[in-house]
Amino acid sequence: MCGIVGAVAQRDVAEILVEGLRRLEYRGYDSAGVAIVDGQGNLERIRRLGKVQELADAVASAAPTGGTGIAHTRWATHGEPSEINAHPHMSGDHIALVHNGIIENHEELRAILTERGYEFLSQTDTEVIAHLVEWELRSSETLLEAVQKTVAQLEGAYGTVVMDRRDPERVVVARSGSPLVIGLGVGENFLASDQLALLNVTRRFIFLEEGDVAEITRREVNIFDTDGQPVAREIHESNLQHDAADKGQYRHYMQKEIYEQPSALINTMEGRISSDAVIVESIGNGAKEILEKVEHIQIVACGTSYNAGMVARYWFEAMTGVSCDVEIASEFRYRPFVTRPNSLLITLSQSGETADTLAALRLAKEKGYMSAMTICNVAGSSLVRESDLAFMTRAGTEIGVASTKAFTTQLVALLMLVTALGKEKGLIDSAKEKQIVDALHALPTQIEKALAFDKPIEQLAEDFADKHHALFLGRGEYYPIAMEASLKLKEISYIHAEAYAAGELKHGPLALIDADMPVIVVAPTNDLLEKLKSNIEEVRARGGLLYVFADSEAGFEETDGMKIITMPRVDEIIAPIFYTIPMQLLSYHVALIKGTDVDQPRNLAKAVTVE
Repeated sequence: MCGIVGAVAQRDVAEILVEGLRRLEYRGYDSAGVAIVDGQGNLERIRRLGKVQELADAVASAAPTGGTGIAHTRWATHGEPSEINAHPHMSGDHIALVHNGIIENHEELRAILTERGYEFLSQTDTEVIAHLVEWELRSSETLLEAVQKTVAQLEGAYGTVVMDRRDPERVVVARSGSPLVIGLGVGENFLASDQLALLNVTRRFIFLEEGDVAEITRREVNIFDTDGQPVAREIHESNLQHDAADKGQYRHYMQKEIYEQPSALINTMEGRISSDAVIVESIGNGAKEILEKVEHIQIVACGTSYNAGMVARYWFEAMTGVSCDVEIASEFRYRPFVTRPNSLLITLSQSGETADTLAALRLAKEKGYMSAMTICNVAGSSLVRESDLAFMTRAGTEIGVASTKAFTTQLVALLMLVTALGKEKGLIDSAKEKQIVDALHALPTQIEKALAFDKPIEQLAEDFADKHHALFLGRGEYYPIAMEASLKLKEISYIHAEAYAAGELKHGPLALIDADMPVIVVAPTNDLLEKLKSNIEEVRARGGLLYVFADSEAGFEETDGMKIITMPRVDEIIAPIFYTIPMQLLSYHVALIKGTDVDQPRNLAKAVTVE
């Protein structure tokens, strides 16, 4: 969600801070700001509503100097998007602070601080933290001690960074529920909410754990755990490409990431499948022993990842005989539930920091799940660190808010996991395993063929120029593919879109059908095709406008009111992944026609680190 960047260095850091914010623009935001203090204790704060470029122009004009600074991009939760609500926030003329997350007891704390004489200038919960730090500093020997006293009073989620202009050689950071990473330099140190922000200045990182508070100077990083005890955290060397945030030849990050999917899928499979088998040990240490005991799968996820889990449910139950439930994380964590014997919890997340999914993992640990596994794209993220098994998707950095390659790589990882589980359960023999593996090996090439439909789909998208609603239909495992297609269209084109299992048409959605309602159908050849054709006829009979994506053997003929997009025939096991690609392209081109912000759609953020 919001982005944080900070630095303690000998050199001027203004450009480093602004560049870090640029690299975090994908997270979604509505305002940006920096605060920089020089060696004499002079602090300059600059905030702007809108894009980081607005802030960059203001910083270039003001030319602040100083080696210690913090910067932030804000996504509004408390208080409207405005310059006065933008971070950094201050208390007095000396405490400056940035914060990601939500302080749930901010109203109670605000009332206490008001009684103490503090004046609030913004509507944010963040300003509460700044004033609390200032208050505690009055009776503390160090800024570190003041921050430790402050966070003990906070309820909710926070990744926060504090500096005092009277002590310009240090910053103090605290993490609870919102990620922070420290970047290690030579004679300088940095911090951010995402290592991507710092890849132009360092490759060595420390990921703070839950409850950590750290004091950072140019030459030292001292970390303390929840109990205030000094603790050492592992140093990680990053191999991420710092130029991953460049669009290159593509118009948008989303377009780039759609086209990166063949290579991303190769990376997901590398070292995990042989010529004829899934390598169970590649799933993680102890995976074989865990899978042998599994009697139930519980998948927990949000958004696009939830749709991936819905596809996997069909695979798990059809191919392994193991029951599988899929639930939205924000619902799972707030209802009483029964833990089944020998149940494996699987969390799905691109970022590994999705607040509801992370909370669900922690809750499941208390409820006696046999084991917890995450399928995730970000090494070092909270879900990865806190799960028993971490199956990395290796999709590479995904900048566009609307997920594309993260979704398809999750599906490939899930299919490999299903195969491994079926093999351990004795329900997938060597012949079936080889069929699946052969299909996986062929998938990147098949995706290339799907991408070749870009131009026809671009032309098709023109039909949606004046549309305000759309309906997506699928059956079986293509129902969640329709759900994902619907989500993509509404995310980036702002067209109201819904997805239904096609057999549900007569139970309500048929009332919506008319010539102004495009109906997009995912219709590959399978056992449910004839049933699906009957559902299509229900739409045609009511004057609906149909767009049917089907393979050459499905037997459709184009007529008035029904356009057929004939796709190549692919192996049934990988077809749900394959049919995702034309849906992504359709959403992308419709968004272009609508003139929306494809990569940063309104009101949305890439990594949702608050409830």
